[in-house]
Amino acid sequence: MIVVLAGTSDARELALLIRAAGYPLVATVVTESAAKSLEEAGLEVRMGRLDANGLADLIRSRGAQAVVDASHPFAEEASRNAMAAAEQAGVPYIRYERERGSYDGHPRLFFVDDYEEAAELAAQKRGVIMLTTGSKTLQIFAEKLIGLPDTTLVARMLPRKDNMEKCEQLGLEQKNIIAMQGPFSKELNQALYKHYGVNVIVTKESGKVGAVEEKLSAALEMDIDTIVIGRPQLEYGEVYSDFEGVTNALNALFQEVRD
Repeated sequence: MIVVLAGTSDARELALLIRAAGYPLVATVVTESAAKSLEEAGLEVRMGRLDANGLADLIRSRGAQAVVDASHPFAEEASRNAMAAAEQAGVPYIRYERERGSYDGHPRLFFVDDYEEAAELAAQKRGVIMLTTGSKTLQIFAEKLIGLPDTTLVARMLPRKDNMEKCEQLGLEQKNIIAMQGPFSKELNQALYKHYGVNVIVTKESGKVGAVEEKLSAALEMDIDTIVIGRPQLEYGEVYSDFEGVTNALNALFQEVRD
């Protein structure tokens, strides 16, 4: 039995490959949409946030022999909890992290280390700023940008009730909310940038699967300043950026057990 931290499209693909390789698994997710996608594929799912102790309890109760962390590159807390839980339960931890994008130098590209730095830079640039980093860190940007002279904050996020409530609480006007679920094509990105008159976008370095390159190419072709937030730097230990690396690691692990 393997516990897989899932929730993204590539995590779903990896879970299916792990099952196809002959390993029973339970996938953990935090949203209903992710749970539905995995259940439709015939995978067993545990929905809801788990701290390190809760995840360790799940590992023990299911007799899991390994944890595969395929959570989003920016799900820092989830990865920390997974590493701690694996250590508590005494099982191996394997990290799958989607491949990073390759970005050529461009005068409109600005790389920063965190959300606070991104908000500060956006505040310096002003204009119409489109935030494509989700709702979790919306407050950081709202505090810096809403009410700033010559500045409009446009936020793109999943169409969920809690997200809309957060926008209302933070004072983000309805006309500046884009409630849509991606992935977004380059053409759709450009249409949205044009519609809102965007001159700055803020995004995360989520990798090729995360559709970052569609956002970047769309923005740079339109001469829009693009602020890219770098990934959290965690010491994962055993980490792979391809599915084969993960399945090979599992095969090696269970070969050792059989031997």
